[in-house]
Amino acid sequence: MTSSPWPLLPSVGVLAAMAVVIVVAGVRLTRVADTLAERTGMGDAIGGALLLGAVTSLPGNVTVLTGALEGDPGFALANPIGGIALQTVWLAIADLLYRRVNLEHAAASLQNVLQSVLLIAMLAIPVVAYATPDLRLGWIHPMTLLIPALYAYGLVLLRRMQREPLWQPVRTDQTADGDGDQSESESEGDGGDEDRDERSTARLWGLLAVMGLVTGVAGWLVGRAGLSVIAEAGLDSGVVGFTLTTAISSLPELVVLLTAVRMGQLTLGVGNIVGGNVYDILMISVADIGYLEGPIYRDAGPTSLVLLGGTLVMTAVLAAGLLVRDRKWIGFEGVSIPLIYVATVVLAVVG
Repeated sequence: MTSSPWPLLPSVGVLAAMAVVIVVAGVRLTRVADTLAERTGMGDAIGGALLLGAVTSLPGNVTVLTGALEGDPGFALANPIGGIALQTVWLAIADLLYRRVNLEHAAASLQNVLQSVLLIAMLAIPVVAYATPDLRLGWIHPMTLLIPALYAYGLVLLRRMQREPLWQPVRTDQTADGDGDQSESESEGDGGDEDRDERSTARLWGLLAVMGLVTGVAGWLVGRAGLSVIAEAGLDSGVVGFTLTTAISSLPELVVLLTAVRMGQLTLGVGNIVGGNVYDILMISVADIGYLEGPIYRDAGPTSLVLLGGTLVMTAVLAAGLLVRDRKWIGFEGVSIPLIYVATVVLAVVG
């Protein structure tokens, strides 16, 4: 570490406190982003990707940059990969809570399917970079530059798909519409006209920015405390980044997802996870840029490659679940994704 590590117990206390801060901010983010997605006409899937996905990813993003600047490539690279993996597990948890039908069936959206495919393509780029560790452009790997380029092109495709969709998922009586399940929302008091948000759009944008700042500061503290736990306890930085700090920094995604499901905004909730995952891939580029000692893939070690492979498999299973649209309560993806996550962690520890 570049900075002196904090003592172990205070570091654990900081992690616990930031978990609370991140949860509280995540609850507020859900309703603000939902209203902004409606007012701007972005729709739930793209609104979840751009608004919720970007802002709720801030704690993890700052944690990644902190690890890179502190000179720990394994920690910096494991955090965005772990964020994608764990946030995909959050979908399986939400699936358990949404008992009416399989969540991937109800939240059918062509945009979410495209984002899942885009995520698989973006996750493949670091694999190529791992295989060519000596290539560099300055101190970064040239493949790093392809990640934001592919992300930008994906946004263009998403916008084009929203304007002129060439096909749509078959609608059933359990498919949530773009505005959420209004009958369920109204019965719970979350979506009726009497609860309509009267705040101005400018004020909502301001609240979104404030919540983003709060979660960003929390992410920096999570990064510093996590690195201190690694130094003081002698743990593997890749495993800690993939599990402990990721679990805390990705809490906004879990809170937003569960709140969105409760509100009946199923497509928004799934879009938040899938869009947030795509956004997290951008943080691999940030990690490589922030790590000044050379390409981060060269120094991160084999643990990160194991974590990357497991996350690729989980994402592929999620994409398959969105396409198959199993009607039963818990589909194959709801069982497979948590098992793949656990197996990936075990392989990383054993290997």
